[in-house]
Amino acid sequence: MYHKINFFKFKKLIPIALIFLVANQAHAEGFSKHSSISFQVKEPITGIVKDQEGSAIEGAKITVVETGETATTDASGNFTISANIGQTLSISYEGYATQTLKISGSSVSVNLKSKKGATSIEEVTLVGYGSQKKSDVTGAISQLKAANFKEGMNISVDNLMQGKVAGVRIVQTSGEPGAGVNVSIRGIGSIRSGSTPLFVVDGVPLNNDPVSASSPDFGLGNTAAKNPLNFLNTSDIESITVLKDASAAAIYGARGSNGVVLVTTKRGKKGEPLFTYDTYLGFSSVIKKLDLLTADEYRAAGIDKSYDHGGNTDWQDEIYRNAVSSNHSVSFSKATDTGSYFASLSHMDQDGIVLNSSFKRTTARINAEESFLDDKRLKVKVNLTASDIKETGIPNGGTAGSDGQLIIHALMANPTRSVYDENGNYTNFNMNAHYNPLYLLSVYQDKTNTFRVLGNTEATLRIIPGLNYKFNLGIDRSLSERNTTMFPNITDRSPKGIYSQANLDAYNILLEHYLTYDFSFGRHNFNWLAGFSYQKFKATATYWGVRNFLAQGAGIPPEINPGYSGDVFVPQPGTDQENELQSYFGRVNYNFDKKYFLTASLRADGSTRFGDNNKYGYFPSVAVGWTISNENFLKGNPVINELKLRASWGQTGNQEVQNKITKPSYSLAASAGYYLYDNLNLINGVLINRTAYPDLKWETVEQSNIGLDFSLLKNKLYGSLEYYNKSTKDAILRIPSPVLSPTPMIWRNSDGTIKNKGIEFSIGSEIIKNENFTWNLDVNGATVNNKITGLPVSEIYSGSVSGPGLSGVTANVYKNGYQAGSFYMYHYLGIDANGKYIYEDVDGDGTIGQKDKKIFEGPIPKFTFGINSYMKYKKFDFSFSFIGQTGGYLVNNTALDLNINNLASDRNVLKNFYDSGASFTNQPQLSSLYLEKSDFIRLNNVRLGYTFDINQLKFLKSINLYVSAQNLLTITSYTGYDPLVDTSKQVEGNQSLGIDYTTYPSAKTFILGATVKF
Repeated sequence: MYHKINFFKFKKLIPIALIFLVANQAHAEGFSKHSSISFQVKEPITGIVKDQEGSAIEGAKITVVETGETATTDASGNFTISANIGQTLSISYEGYATQTLKISGSSVSVNLKSKKGATSIEEVTLVGYGSQKKSDVTGAISQLKAANFKEGMNISVDNLMQGKVAGVRIVQTSGEPGAGVNVSIRGIGSIRSGSTPLFVVDGVPLNNDPVSASSPDFGLGNTAAKNPLNFLNTSDIESITVLKDASAAAIYGARGSNGVVLVTTKRGKKGEPLFTYDTYLGFSSVIKKLDLLTADEYRAAGIDKSYDHGGNTDWQDEIYRNAVSSNHSVSFSKATDTGSYFASLSHMDQDGIVLNSSFKRTTARINAEESFLDDKRLKVKVNLTASDIKETGIPNGGTAGSDGQLIIHALMANPTRSVYDENGNYTNFNMNAHYNPLYLLSVYQDKTNTFRVLGNTEATLRIIPGLNYKFNLGIDRSLSERNTTMFPNITDRSPKGIYSQANLDAYNILLEHYLTYDFSFGRHNFNWLAGFSYQKFKATATYWGVRNFLAQGAGIPPEINPGYSGDVFVPQPGTDQENELQSYFGRVNYNFDKKYFLTASLRADGSTRFGDNNKYGYFPSVAVGWTISNENFLKGNPVINELKLRASWGQTGNQEVQNKITKPSYSLAASAGYYLYDNLNLINGVLINRTAYPDLKWETVEQSNIGLDFSLLKNKLYGSLEYYNKSTKDAILRIPSPVLSPTPMIWRNSDGTIKNKGIEFSIGSEIIKNENFTWNLDVNGATVNNKITGLPVSEIYSGSVSGPGLSGVTANVYKNGYQAGSFYMYHYLGIDANGKYIYEDVDGDGTIGQKDKKIFEGPIPKFTFGINSYMKYKKFDFSFSFIGQTGGYLVNNTALDLNINNLASDRNVLKNFYDSGASFTNQPQLSSLYLEKSDFIRLNNVRLGYTFDINQLKFLKSINLYVSAQNLLTITSYTGYDPLVDTSKQVEGNQSLGIDYTTYPSAKTFILGATVKF
């Protein structure tokens, strides 16, 4: 049985530390035996290395010319090295001119000058549990700095990456403020577990589970989970690093199968203290309107005179609004010789473009770092952020069916109806399952409050030069309360009123110990990492409610005093989930002469989520690199400045499964009961709900990668090319049980494999750079070829479709030989002379039935791309970005609900269906009539700014004023609101893909903003 894990495992690392120390001593002794160089040391020499702007340089190499002794600067630019007074130090770092100096005292300070035309290939980039110079990286890693983020109304981290990183696709589940976002890296790798990568914020891995309380279902559906990343103030983010291949992500083991995103927040920088105030005012409107029949066109259709109600209403105009949003953020940063400090406070207030929807967030953050003991031997970092989020929602649940959503009610509403009747009250449609959308909004309230705190403390102790021990303690805690009320109403949805309160208390605790050891001799350079990690997750959800209370406006609202009136009930059972993850990990980085590189890592993860026979999974990786440009035959080449070839292989895991699914589950039920006594009273019997499966283990993703990094023409043209081949094995599925099992279905690993392979490219160019004008252009793109093989069942269905008479119909199929989530439906051929829809008779039996359904191309785009440009002319700056995709499809479930049959039932219809000449008697069927290409190209963001240098006021450094626009232009043939959308319509835990069902539309936004620095 899996035991609870002792919190303090530092004793496990003592043998590793001893090995490092012994190895270091043996190396020193061996070197002295084979060298004539004297190692007499009079005293340790300490120093600091900075750039021209006074910022510390991490990773600079310091060499004693006379002895060959080396050291490397830490994150604060500090180093300690053994040398004699009078000897010479050589200080080198990629992208900077090598500098030498004579040692005249026990402390030195060096400022390196950058080489002209230095490129991103020379920068330091984050990797798991550390950092490397980009020139030393052997994995597929992309890093974005704060300067790369688009200016705009960005609620969460994932929005900042959109269109910036090749192979990373960002798809919204809804345009509602704060709504969930689907992030996928290099395709879809799981049928059941989703494709969201692991997010790590300042060294703390986050849980991808929801952190806001779920909504109840009052017959209006459950709304999709909010984005768990929306608690971070995006102005606080310094960099985002994406680990795409297995060699980079394998250090995170069981959670790295979908890639890893490292988020680093800002810290104080050397120089004068900086106070920054950021603010903007935004104006948003719906990105487009659907083309429905107008009131005059509806009357002209002449379907039924009783369907003409005498009004003239554009119901889309009634529920959508021009929304105003604002954001204010202040921050203070400072760095000293021994530490750095950053503090910020922000408030965002965003109104949604649909009435009654809003998102308000207040965040506070402090990052502090200080050094202690001799020669700054001990460094302590504290990162802490707190956010308070208040949201109001609308009744627009994706599980509501065809009659429970606000937006579908508005789209279907007869345009000849009026919003209000002659008495000024909301017009009563007097129809089952179809209501006045404005009335529905008036009787529905949904308020969610979420408070979240994320913090960690890091302590780094330098044991000897090059050998460091790090301790990391983190906590992520969220408390959420959701109050949802449907007041007494005239609909058939809880007409006597219903109120529910949902509460969620979730936290995870992280404890890590690890050692790093950097050392060099001659042209050999090593970096070793070994560590232990423990993380515990716990979430408790409770629900209660009241029914049958007073009308709206009478008495006390139930959310304030629920005991005042009504009948108490429990909307759904509470839950209490807990699981633990215990890990051991290690990595070796080696390079010879900055030409040949090797990286190898191994992580062992033990999880309480898996069966007794498979508690631990092991995830290895290996990568090699060759910097061809450092070879003699390319040195000094006028065309090729940097050229590096990389190759990697590795395995990562996916542990995103429900807790306890490997354990048996029982309940007492009358259906399993028996008559024990003569009084004929039925005694409840034991019902087996879940069959035990102790052999369940992780899904394993095996990935190989070949990459090429380059910089050409004096660094005017730079970028990378990648080929990847990624396979998910041991897929976790809920499939039929073996014969004689106590339950019909069981969770188990299958032989099925999901394969993703493709090519990625990122190309940047510094087109113009002179004293007055700078122009940079970056282009990225990625292909993906997705296919399923080896499934032990003929097919798996998901993607439930909503619509009259379509209960139980699904759109997605997972089947061998096809793309994950391919579409399964009738093949629409056209309209006959009588206006009837014609479908392909696949089996040729003269009738249309289940056997006539066909598999169509799937939802995953074959090619995605981004184009980003930045220009600066004197004090003006101008930037724009495009995103796009081709080769994917969407099921337009919204159009299916707005089918031609609506005209026979006092509802509206899409204009193109009416213009097609189709008969009003056609019954809705899921067919390729509603399958559309999701190809598009979008002007995602455009920005124009001007910076005022305030020389007259010493306390004011600069003011940057800007105007910005988001989602300004979209070119697409898709007839729905937005081709970049994915409504969650999963079935039995299998994820749905490529379905658009009356999703809250996206907005186009215009922003006026300012950044003031003091």
